[in-house]
Amino acid sequence: MKATAERVALSTLIVIAIVVLALALWKLKLVLALVFLAFILAAALRPGIERLGRAGVPRGLGLAIHYLAIAGVLTLALWFVVPRAVDQVQNALGGSTQAEIHREAAQSKGLKHDLLTAIDKRLREVPKAGQLLHPAVEVTLKVFEVLLGIFFVLATAAYWIFERDRAVDFVASLIPRPKRKKMRDTWDLIDLKLGAFVRGQALLIVVVSTVLSLAFWAIGEPYFILIGAFAGIVEIVPVIGPISAGVLAVGVGATASWHVALAAGICVLLVRMIEDYLIVPKVLGEAVGLSPLLVLVSVTAVGILFGGFAIVLAVPLVAVLVTLLDVIVRDVDPAEEDVPTVLFPAKDAET
Repeated sequence: MKATAERVALSTLIVIAIVVLALALWKLKLVLALVFLAFILAAALRPGIERLGRAGVPRGLGLAIHYLAIAGVLTLALWFVVPRAVDQVQNALGGSTQAEIHREAAQSKGLKHDLLTAIDKRLREVPKAGQLLHPAVEVTLKVFEVLLGIFFVLATAAYWIFERDRAVDFVASLIPRPKRKKMRDTWDLIDLKLGAFVRGQALLIVVVSTVLSLAFWAIGEPYFILIGAFAGIVEIVPVIGPISAGVLAVGVGATASWHVALAAGICVLLVRMIEDYLIVPKVLGEAVGLSPLLVLVSVTAVGILFGGFAIVLAVPLVAVLVTLLDVIVRDVDPAEEDVPTVLFPAKDAET
């Protein structure tokens, strides 16, 4: 009886510990998501830093160069896109004052009338000056939280780039010696897949945004920069993103004429076909090795469970899980798997 009671007590404690751990992880899901995002960023940057290291550049300086390059590209994109996008928004609104927007809403028709009417209604509900203090404080706090999250991701990525090898050695010391090589090879394969996926997605965003913006400008699509940039950004969300971009392009084109709407749909379709049959196989390849159905299901499930932000992490997370299942359940040798190559040769991607 005493032994049975001890087993029951031990089982109860284990169940309670699991529940507490699950609740703690759920509460910390945002922090865990940011940490995972930092690991993905580190995986994307590591090959370039290693290449600079072989050229004699210290790892810290190589990391600073990469961060400065990213900041420079984002600044250049914002400098080029934002002023023109603001002009297009103002043109879409028909004026910069509430009275002008109200007048334009009353005179317009169709989709533009509905959009401007909704904006006019929101403007009439804008609080007075004395009521703006509390919302302003909330906005400031949100901006601070976003900046803090960005700093946390960049700092964690830098730390992981410097300390990854020590972490691998520590984990290897906890498992039997015969399994250590397979563990290291699995870790390297996951790292290479994540890095290739991020670099490929970044390249696709730039290519799709540029090509579609130019195509929309050529056919006379209203607000071509806004829609082209949107189409590029939603490449982050597989399957659903391109579909939503196509629907938006056709809908906005319909406000001009059915010819523009048809041309916009054809442009999106052509770019998508070129992307699927030429760019993705040559540039991105089988970076994560997931079927479109699995990608769609994982994106939808992660979005429902964790919210919109987590959609960005859905494909990398499922890629990690699938790789682990292949190695553990199917007994796949990670050392024999093809090394994904995006922007860097395979030899440069190895750590």
